[in-house]
Amino acid sequence: MSITVNVQEAKTRLSELLRRVEDGEDVVIARAGKPIARIQAAAPRQRDLEAPLLPELPPISTNSLFEPMPEHELSAWEQNSSGDPLAETA
Repeated sequence: MSITVNVQEAKTRLSELLRRVEDGEDVVIARAGKPIARIQAAAPRQRDLEAPLLPELPPISTNSLFEPMPEHELSAWEQNSSGDPLAETA
């Protein structure tokens, strides 16, 4: 995403514009409406792999993902299924 600001506004808001560049935006500086320069990040932003993608959701234990599903829950999932399509013969 890119925003365009005039020279005077860029002087006044330089710190804010640099924060936006750090967040991945490009800033175009214009004089009299004509683009003359672009500020962009010197290096691509690296995602923190330890930070959750959706922080508003509680974390899910990965241990429970590999446990066998209880029989009653498995039955509920398969109650309307006609069976394993790979096991059926035409």
